[in-house]
Amino acid sequence: MMRRRSFISLLGGAAAWPLAARAQPTTRPFRIGFLGPASARDLPQRMESFRAGLDALGHREGRDFVIEFRWADGNYDRLPALVAELVARKVDVIVTHGTPGVLAAKQGTSSIPIVMAVVGDALGSGLVSSLARPGANVTGLTFFQPELIAKRIELLKEIVPDLPDVGALLNLANPMNEPVLPQISQLAQSLKLTIHQFDVRGQSDLEGAFVGLTAKRVRALVVFDDAMLLANSGAVAALALKHRVPSSGWPDFAREGGLIGYGVNFPDMFRRAATFVDKVLKGARPGDLPVERATKFETIVNIKTAKAIGVELPTATLLRADEVFE
Repeated sequence: MMRRRSFISLLGGAAAWPLAARAQPTTRPFRIGFLGPASARDLPQRMESFRAGLDALGHREGRDFVIEFRWADGNYDRLPALVAELVARKVDVIVTHGTPGVLAAKQGTSSIPIVMAVVGDALGSGLVSSLARPGANVTGLTFFQPELIAKRIELLKEIVPDLPDVGALLNLANPMNEPVLPQISQLAQSLKLTIHQFDVRGQSDLEGAFVGLTAKRVRALVVFDDAMLLANSGAVAALALKHRVPSSGWPDFAREGGLIGYGVNFPDMFRRAATFVDKVLKGARPGDLPVERATKFETIVNIKTAKAIGVELPTATLLRADEVFE
């Protein structure tokens, strides 16, 4: 494995909340509510980064803050009830990630500040009114999912030039996909590709999706970002390898056996989310804190997987990679 350049660069700012309405007395630790659409075992590195971000800002867990965790374990229908539990606990701020998590938090409270650790397209999904002034009680970090998926498809087309179609593995229970799919369809038409959708709502759906993909003789697979799919990254990569399908997903997807990984660095975004929590706890109004957008991405190539499925990677693809697994 070799690393050739660093990748994430984010811009942002803050506006003071003169009344410091969310500031709390220092007689007790701040209570941070963490709403996880996936499960606790799926986010150890990201939570470590989040805690490291708070620590770097001088906040010590137990002394200055405690975290109240609520996990949906991939069942998005549970999110509203979990938000209600956090509201009842009177947390000072809710931190969550993914469109389902942010949407549930936003619908569950209009007064408690909400920090998006990462979300696919905060503007396109209607979670914020603008990036510069998100409004309401929501702020945090975002990337643009349509651009990201488009790049993954283009990488697959570069690797397999005569590619006639692409399978799209996604969770249609995630409302983020609604604004994304029309744009992906337009891209597919421009590349003369047919897109086949395979809806996966949980781990038990994965095998069936790949059976359907094989039945349709789909020759490549692009994986959409979703908390449930991210949590099953290794299983998806293993199935793609088993079925000898060139696949493209987020960076860790390639590290776990997928062919190509392209996207943002999630641990870095969770670390950056700590700065939003810090500002909110110091009295900043979340709706006045500009949403930060990821501007740099990383490309990961897994040569071992390429050899296993009989794909020859173009020189241009290898030269573009930030990281190559051999």
